Amino acid sequence: MVTESKPPFPPFTLETATQKVKMAEDAWNTRDPEKVALAYTVDSQWRNRDEFLSGREEIKAFLYRKWAKELDYRLRKELWAFTGDRIAVRFEYEWHDQANQWYRAYGNEMWEFAENGLMQYRFASINDLAIAPSDRKFLWERG
Repeated sequence: MVTESKPPFPPFTLETATQKVKMAEDAWNTRDPEKVALAYTVDSQWRNRDEFLSGREEIKAFLYRKWAKELDYRLRKELWAFTGDRIAVRFEYEWHDQANQWYRAYGNEMWEFAENGLMQYRFASINDLAIAPSDRKFLWERG
């Protein structure tokens, strides 16, 4: 039997919590739902805005919908706090819709990890702000 794991493992130190946040940022910036979903337990529980998700398949479906709507998505995450098997993150990301209206989203996430380093709980609170293209901050190329 293959046991999934994704180091670093809890309990976290400043170094390993920072590493976990950077790994999540890098994965989400790929905009690849299949890859991103592998960071979560098969029965992971999410609250994302007003959606409640349960398990990897629902997470993947959510991410496919998200990135079909949120075009040219670019994200930055920052470690806010950590303890034991939990990490708190603040983030902001930019995206535009099909009408080319740009947005910056601001939010916080609370993460809890299983012993194998996969995230088992993710609670995200997010607010969007319409911005002008000239107000964009995240201008790097995809990848």
